[in-house]
Amino acid sequence: MIYILPLLSVLLGYGIALFLKPTKKTNLKLLMAFSGSFLLSITVMHLLPEVYESTNHGDHNHSGAVGIYIMLGILFQIILEFFSKGAEHGHVHSHGHDESSKMPWALFISLCIHAFMEGFPVSHHSDLALGIAIHHLPIAVILTSFFLNSHLNKTVVFFFMIAFAIMTPLGTLAAEYFTFLNHYYTEITAVVIGILFHISSTIIFESSENHKFNLAKLSMIAIGIVLAYFLGIEAPHSH
Repeated sequence: MIYILPLLSVLLGYGIALFLKPTKKTNLKLLMAFSGSFLLSITVMHLLPEVYESTNHGDHNHSGAVGIYIMLGILFQIILEFFSKGAEHGHVHSHGHDESSKMPWALFISLCIHAFMEGFPVSHHSDLALGIAIHHLPIAVILTSFFLNSHLNKTVVFFFMIAFAIMTPLGTLAAEYFTFLNHYYTEITAVVIGILFHISSTIIFESSENHKFNLAKLSMIAIGIVLAYFLGIEAPHSH
């Protein structure tokens, strides 16, 4: 399931955008708010304590290094967003008619790197697969709708979304089968935590117009926090 969920969520989002052509942005914003809250809660409640526990051997310098890697993750995500224009949290903008039918390679590569990195800690945290799946679903809908409205070739859009869909499972596979990466599990996970911190907090605050929260969005955020808490209790972590 840790491989299937992130894959299916992108394909489902692609199918929704292609066949249902949703026009109401409110529902997508609510889903984005929920996904941001759920992802942030899993990161704070489960990933963050794990990376600090792994350094809890009286070595304060090592603990400080984890903080540095987290900040590097935040910085890395900001750099990725320079190329992706914020597509990771549902922001896509047209760049003019001259570029509307061209393959957006910078967006494609940055999104794939982002999704691949997200897959790494999933090998140790199965509950994170659900969080990423929920995170990717509205993004897949928004991206597909944007590409189709930009008159990008439908075949190109399909392969773009397939590549995006397999990146997170590939990151999980790499963590499981390239054993040398496990020597750097704490450092890589700390970078991913920084990425998730930036993405999820941005989603939460940008899911509301003028940064004002209404009751529906607050409810979705609260549900995300509660669900992440109970999933963390029930889901065993493999080490």
